[in-house]
Amino acid sequence: MEYVYAALLVHETGEEPTEDKITDVIEAAGAEAEPSRVKALVAALGDVDIEEALETAAAVPAGAGGAPAPAQDAEPDDAGEQEEATEEPEADEGDDDDNEADGEGLGNLFG
Repeated sequence: MEYVYAALLVHETGEEPTEDKITDVIEAAGAEAEPSRVKALVAALGDVDIEEALETAAAVPAGAGGAPAPAQDAEPDDAGEQEEATEEPEADEGDDDDNEADGEGLGNLFG
């Protein structure tokens, strides 16, 4: 994961994440950079628009991956059933499942 962090840090400075720059960041942090892993990361990032990937990751709601969808009734034409379905998520407000969604999607940030 430190390789991805290093690439993000280099990107944040406005520079292109190259093998040398990523290696420098990793070594500056006191870790040893494996050249093959750095090379693989740079190759994988070649087709990725990092800025777009970050915006897409930031646009995903925190509970999107872990929260169940509200139940939908079989007959959406009945106004009473629709109202009931609308009220159902309010009953779940007491759940503290927010921690389950923390960090979801970060593994897929770069494909």
